[in-house]
Amino acid sequence: MTVLKGHVLIIDDDPDICANLRDRLIAEGYHVSTAADGVAGLTCLKRECPEVVLLDLQMPEMDGMEVLRRVKDEGIYTTIAVITAYGNIDRAVEAMKLGAHDFIEKPFKAERIRLTVERAMERERLRRENFHLKETSESTAFEMIGSSAVMRKVADVARRAAESHSTVLLTGESGTGKGVLAENIHRWSDRADRPFVAVNCVALTPSLIESELFGHERGAFTGAHRQRRGRFEAAQGGTIFLDEVGSTERDLQLRLLRVLQERQFERVGGGDSLTADVRVIAATNRDLKERIAEGGFLEDLYYRLNVVQIDVPPLRERREDISELTRFFLHRHALDSKRVIEDISDQALQCLQHYGWPGNVRELENAIERAVVLGEGDTIGLEDFPDAIALTETEAVTVSDYRHAVDGFRRCFVQRLLDEAGGNQSQAAEQMGLQRAYLSRLIKRLGLR
Repeated sequence: MTVLKGHVLIIDDDPDICANLRDRLIAEGYHVSTAADGVAGLTCLKRECPEVVLLDLQMPEMDGMEVLRRVKDEGIYTTIAVITAYGNIDRAVEAMKLGAHDFIEKPFKAERIRLTVERAMERERLRRENFHLKETSESTAFEMIGSSAVMRKVADVARRAAESHSTVLLTGESGTGKGVLAENIHRWSDRADRPFVAVNCVALTPSLIESELFGHERGAFTGAHRQRRGRFEAAQGGTIFLDEVGSTERDLQLRLLRVLQERQFERVGGGDSLTADVRVIAATNRDLKERIAEGGFLEDLYYRLNVVQIDVPPLRERREDISELTRFFLHRHALDSKRVIEDISDQALQCLQHYGWPGNVRELENAIERAVVLGEGDTIGLEDFPDAIALTETEAVTVSDYRHAVDGFRRCFVQRLLDEAGGNQSQAAEQMGLQRAYLSRLIKRLGLR
């Protein structure tokens, strides 16, 4: 599937000009819509949300100047280049005062059309990215860190998923780095130059999340004083990341299902269907199959989201990565704090590697940031960490011995249940009350058959 350069709407009452421009732009790799007058053009603009509009100024009923006024009054954001007769520069200047970005004179020159649309597309791309940056916190994504076998496998699957346009479902505990992985999938894809928009479904109330995702029309509810575009429109051509999708309500799930099935949606309070050229990545720390059984999640939506599933392991199952992650966060927060931190002591690193990390990578980063802020020397030591993490060397050995004993018990216990189930992992997992994927990882870690 080829990703088009963008969507251009041509509003002109001359069918020959429309056909000429449409054919040229399609040959350049754009998706093109046309409208024969200002009224139809305004309707198409609201419905299809093109990145760029080529607008003729001389039209019957509603001319281009009136379209520009209506676009401004209704708070519709897009990049518009006007089409004007040769020598009529004053009219073009007046249009630009009303919000037009550029103008093209008739008769057209092919190179002028190409450059005008390219510049307009770049301007609109930057405007949408700025909109996203204002609406969301600054990205903290980084390349996947971790040389453990399990993380190499996760990265390999993610890179292969990035080459497709399929929906991806990321599963795993909170703090494991699902958001980081989602942004890297976007960066590895052919949509990398388009927006990546992240939405935390837990952080938004049910009454606000539909408007946040799909936008709303003016007057849709109390306080909706102007039209507002949602996250799906901000992510047009790019990727939207729905974090903690398992916590959403049924009404929103139905709307998400329609977007995935039909690639269309409506703003809250609107009747026109809008096109969603968006790649969806979702994440959850909940067992969606359990939610389905409880009636809390739509089965159809689960299968639409779960085209490619990637399970992100907790930090305690990839302790080999703790040293690498620690030094990465140490360098990052030392720069942010404008401090010179040379390294971390062996004793402190040993304790980090023995700690259980219930908050996973997020908890590790917070601990490192705290140590950088509160530490006094050029080396982070054991004393710079909270008591829960800062075990003495003797206690660390005790913990190691304890875990060795626990692993021995687990090995015998799991092997016995596998033998009783005739090697059937699904049956053994059900008997133990575990997810099959977790049992499979446990078997590998314990070195069982």
